[in-house]
Amino acid sequence: MNKLISRYYQLKQKNKAIEQELAELKEQIVQHMNSESVTEQTVGSYRVRLIQSERKEYHETLLFNALPDPELWRMLSKPDQGKITGLIRVGALKEEQLKDTYTVKQQVALIIDKK
Repeated sequence: MNKLISRYYQLKQKNKAIEQELAELKEQIVQHMNSESVTEQTVGSYRVRLIQSERKEYHETLLFNALPDPELWRMLSKPDQGKITGLIRVGALKEEQLKDTYTVKQQVALIIDKK
């Protein structure tokens, strides 16, 4: 059991280091592409693309105040974009009710394909 725990810990540490390096590399690649004002580029045998997207982050108090029925709040339990989107799709909520309850954050997806 000690070997299992030790190995798990080692792998978790490696994983953290890899994730940190990936984040740093992504930031450098995105900055470079932004400085060149491009969203797609071929570099050697790699095709690099930047895809912009938005993500809503709901503010708990504002969201609670916007909900017409406290039962909906129990269904959500905490702001979860997937659950909120689902409630909008089925008609339990309307987008207009929630318009001031979130901020929109820009996200950049870095996609690198090998040719």
